[in-house]
Amino acid sequence: MIIMAMRESVFFRAALIILMIVAAGGCAKPKKSAETGGIILGFSQIGAESAWRICHTRSIQEAAAAAGVQLLFSNAEQKQENQIKAIRSFIAYQVDVIAFVPIVSSGWDNVLREAKDAGIPVLITDRKIDIQDESLYAGYIGTNSVQEGRDAAEFLLTKFQDQGASAKNPIRIVELSGTTGSSAADGRAQGFREILAEYPEFRIIYSESGDFLRSKGYELMRSILKDYSDIDVIFSHNDGMTLGALDAMKEKGLNPGTDIVIVTVDAEQAAIDALKRGEVNCVIECNPKQGPQTIALAKQLARLETIPRLIHVNETVFSEGDDLLSIGPRGY
Repeated sequence: MIIMAMRESVFFRAALIILMIVAAGGCAKPKKSAETGGIILGFSQIGAESAWRICHTRSIQEAAAAAGVQLLFSNAEQKQENQIKAIRSFIAYQVDVIAFVPIVSSGWDNVLREAKDAGIPVLITDRKIDIQDESLYAGYIGTNSVQEGRDAAEFLLTKFQDQGASAKNPIRIVELSGTTGSSAADGRAQGFREILAEYPEFRIIYSESGDFLRSKGYELMRSILKDYSDIDVIFSHNDGMTLGALDAMKEKGLNPGTDIVIVTVDAEQAAIDALKRGEVNCVIECNPKQGPQTIALAKQLARLETIPRLIHVNETVFSEGDDLLSIGPRGY
């Protein structure tokens, strides 16, 4: 009798565990609303390291709410492994669409293959990826980093056209690069060099990654100013690093924008304000307000529609020669 009772107890516990697993599996994904046709979008952001990044996230969150899209949001805190975990959790949850900002370009093949095998379309946003099988993602929406680099170089050509620079008397450029391996950093560096390749009077004397962080921009600039006394230009891949570099220059008694020409990318409010004060000479917009287009594309993918492989958002260049009073609040 005791043995039978023990067997019944074990059987009961096993049956209960099975029922719990089935119940949990049944709750894995809420059903779409027949009335609203709502969808579930899993979105992985790389972090909240700047006003630009916070605005980009807010734009997507607000657009999702306005469109009735349920958003599962994950902050990767600047780590690719966290993004991969998030994407796998979205797959397990059986979301309708996955969108993410890849912190670096490579290393996505396996997890995107898992998404494809699960029948979940993937939308790449803001930064691009380098992948062998491009069928693993549906499309890209974001900024044109290569053009941003070109715009920076074109400004310098105009700025220094009457300076009498030559290969023997070059314009000395320091580049504060973004996160190593990211498409934003690679693209801006590529476009910048593409334009200046035909002008030997423009020489990049130093280039180092500041990881798109204000703190690292400050640290880098302090170190650079110890080693280099003759700098004509700072080309910074984002406003965060630029603002840090401005702090370091002021500590040294330099007048940024006058003693050293400053070109920066993003067009945060703080950078536009610095442009208006004459501390920055050119600001190239990297438009973070991508939410409405991103959500519209996600809804198309949920309906199993084909989307364009490449969409670049509209962007502007602001420089010292513009009517700066006409520039409205940036919102980030």
